[in-house]
Amino acid sequence: MKNHEIDFVLHGDDMQFVEVELDPQETVIAEAGSLMMMDDRIRMETVFGDASSNQGSGIMGKLLGAGKRLITGESLFMTTFTNEGNGKRKVYFAAPYPGKIIPMDLSKLDGKIICQKDAFLAAAKGVSVGIELQKKLGTGFFGGEGFIMQKLEGDGMAFVHAGGAIYERQLQPGETLRIDTGCLVAMTQDVRYEIEMVSGVKTALFGGEGLFFATLSGPGTVWVQSLPFSRLASRVFAAAPLTQGGGGQNSGEGGIGGLFDLFNK
Repeated sequence: MKNHEIDFVLHGDDMQFVEVELDPQETVIAEAGSLMMMDDRIRMETVFGDASSNQGSGIMGKLLGAGKRLITGESLFMTTFTNEGNGKRKVYFAAPYPGKIIPMDLSKLDGKIICQKDAFLAAAKGVSVGIELQKKLGTGFFGGEGFIMQKLEGDGMAFVHAGGAIYERQLQPGETLRIDTGCLVAMTQDVRYEIEMVSGVKTALFGGEGLFFATLSGPGTVWVQSLPFSRLASRVFAAAPLTQGGGGQNSGEGGIGGLFDLFNK
């Protein structure tokens, strides 16, 4: 079934949201919790498993779609938004943390992209959200994004979110790019993805960049993010005092320790 043809506009810079315009009876699917606002006459429905029309009929098809999402660490449910009015209606989806929203026309990307498991934000009805198993165990165990990544398939628009600034790189045949494993956002299906260990014991142990990095070989397109959420979260966690005297702060300086003091009073 052909994907619904939706129109969209991106708003914002570092905290973006996407405005999706729906014609009557058009539908957009989205991750649970990504809704920002919507016009009236739009029906919101929670769907068990993959919300595309390609997951199969019956209970087994629904269970298979839900199982795929559970494996990638996502919610068992997705949400659909359908315009039931006579005119055009709009629905808005917000990015979960500072970064960029990347619109991807799957019809111009050979009908499939592979992305990290938490990158998907929303898509036109008909786009299938599944799993992509890495072929080599080394890639799965040490790839930073795990053995399983997401794949988006179809011929419609999909919206992927990433942290910080986004860099799109066109790889020529035989061209190789080495990046930090967490900085990989998405790639086209013809890109070869492998994991390479950092050379040198001192570099691996004290370089601060981890023991492995991703080796991507062309041809194909790669999207890279400058600030993975895991890196942002680790910096916030390291800077936050967990106890009254942690991190060099006293009780008068606030922070998490200060919050605990308030609850204990």
